Amino acid sequence: MLGKKIRQIKEALLTILEDLHPEDHFNFISFSTKVRVWRPDVLVPVTPLTVRDAKKFIYSLMPTGATNTDGAIQAGSSLLLQDLDSPGASPGASPGASPGASPGASPTSESFILFLTDGRPTVGEQRTAVILGKTRLAARGKFCIFTVGIGHEVDYRLLDRMALQNCGMMRRINEQDDASALLKGFYDEIGSPLLSNVRISYSSDLVHFTSQNLFTTYFNGSELAVAGKLSNQSAEALHIRVTATNKDKNLVLETNVPLRRRTTETEKQVGAATGLLNLGSEVPQEQGGAVALLAQDFVERAWGLLSVKDGLRSRLRSQTSRDREEHLQKVTDLSLIYRFTTPLTNLVLENPEVPDDATSAPGPITPISPSGFDESEDPEIEKPERKDLSSNSSSVRPDLGATKKQPKKITSFSRTSADGDPHFVVDFPLSKLSVCFNINGEAGHVLRLLSDNGHSGVTVNGQLIGAPPPPDSHKLHRTYFGSITIVLDRPRRTYIQVTPEKVILDGPDRLILPCDSSAEVTTGALSLSIVEKTKVTVTLGGGIGFVVLLHRYRNPEPYQKNHLGFYISNSQGLSEHSHGLLGQFLHQEVGVVKRPGQGEVLKVKGRPVPVVQKSRRIYGGVEKVDCWFVKNNGHKLIEGRYQDYVMTHMFDSREWKQEVQYLTATTPPTGSDSS
Repeated sequence: MLGKKIRQIKEALLTILEDLHPEDHFNFISFSTKVRVWRPDVLVPVTPLTVRDAKKFIYSLMPTGATNTDGAIQAGSSLLLQDLDSPGASPGASPGASPGASPGASPTSESFILFLTDGRPTVGEQRTAVILGKTRLAARGKFCIFTVGIGHEVDYRLLDRMALQNCGMMRRINEQDDASALLKGFYDEIGSPLLSNVRISYSSDLVHFTSQNLFTTYFNGSELAVAGKLSNQSAEALHIRVTATNKDKNLVLETNVPLRRRTTETEKQVGAATGLLNLGSEVPQEQGGAVALLAQDFVERAWGLLSVKDGLRSRLRSQTSRDREEHLQKVTDLSLIYRFTTPLTNLVLENPEVPDDATSAPGPITPISPSGFDESEDPEIEKPERKDLSSNSSSVRPDLGATKKQPKKITSFSRTSADGDPHFVVDFPLSKLSVCFNINGEAGHVLRLLSDNGHSGVTVNGQLIGAPPPPDSHKLHRTYFGSITIVLDRPRRTYIQVTPEKVILDGPDRLILPCDSSAEVTTGALSLSIVEKTKVTVTLGGGIGFVVLLHRYRNPEPYQKNHLGFYISNSQGLSEHSHGLLGQFLHQEVGVVKRPGQGEVLKVKGRPVPVVQKSRRIYGGVEKVDCWFVKNNGHKLIEGRYQDYVMTHMFDSREWKQEVQYLTATTPPTGSDSS
């Protein structure tokens, strides 16, 4: 699950998390090579604290190539069974009775597993029959399993059978679909159960051949449809009895339906709908007759459709080949009678008859009902020879639409950076050169790296930490960036603070994410990504991006301190008014000229700045950059003085003072730098 898809899934899971009811208990399990349970051995109640911690777990989910289906199902089943079998289970148990732990499920509560995957089993048990058998044993009929497959690399037959054998449903999400919206919609359907064990029964001597009439759960917003055949067409009324249970009571509903009056009403409604259909579209006479024929047998065809779907589900649930053959034959016969397209029948289009005058005349039209069957839900099934719905021409099969994977984008970022001791590098792509300078600040100083608060609303500050010099070094002390803060003032004030150990995102929610594990967070136009112990990437809309490198030592010497490197990866969204030690150069062009007796001079905004050629290593020493080096804390290169860039605190987002003028000091500032 990569790129856009993993982001959509995270968005959906976060939305589902917000929709949990106060009385619910929940847990999360991720499964790849290993199975990882968010809160081991317990279902937790819905509280602000558990929801916040669950968000951190969701953000930390990262895509991998393995899928341990059986391990995940067994872990989830163990959690639910432990909760269902808890001795504290009672109808009056309070979700908050034990901090962070479930007191046991109420006997009338509904428990289920929502299983989400984008691949086939590749780790652990991989045999379909064994996985299904172990799943049935683990569930014991005490809870349902709902399955969701994403993409075309999923074993949909396994997911379908797993759901059907455990009173659940399966949903398919195609590669091109909006996974977030579809998953959220599916959870909305199953997340609010209203009734359990719903049985709809009729007078035994009046109705035969009913479709499914026992339903494990009735969900809020869903519908239950049952159809059957009347054995006595002259009956005046039909007795219907519905039994069900909800959280605190058993329900029994009984009524007598007047058949003759309902029959007349149904005929009128179907006739009116048929007339509206023909008026609303230019339907040829032959097709209009076909529509009328379908409408005339509407109820009977509805029974046929429900019976076909029941047969397909029963076939998947069957344990013996004999049962499967019986269901197969029943489904095939009904499909041919009512001309439904199913996994067992072909849709055939006939070539038009061409009369002598060369004008096209339509051939016989086969009325076809939209059956809602998706053959790709059962891609591995051993299909018998398909039966055609009509006998001429070649069969027309829907394209299953396997989409091509998009190539991965290779991310590279600018050389404009502040890294190391700290060494500043400014890249001037238009001038085809790089300029570098050092800042010899004091530990605790907060330096303004970028300021564009008045336009894009972005400010970046970095705080220095001190470190002793290594042996035999000519320096008395060294400083590094120990913390980087990105402040966003639009659309609402938000900040991101990065240290070598953690990332704090303070916006609508306050999140603290460790740098020891990978995570991704997307909220509005802000996207934050952590690559385990390596880097933090922040993207704002489509035109602003920053990368913070994490420099961490396993066994540091006394002079080695964990620190950060800051890189501007995308500056297109930053205005020409940007300022700061790095920001003031983003939209500038410079040039180097050689003056007799003075050596090379860099021309910046009309100012001559003496420079010498040096090299710097960036990206953690991976790349070497040749640059023109400016001594003395960037004297004459940066506007104003070094002290003008020292802020009062990490969250200071005041604009650069426009009244600060460039000072032509006759004496270079203290702390001269010759490295």
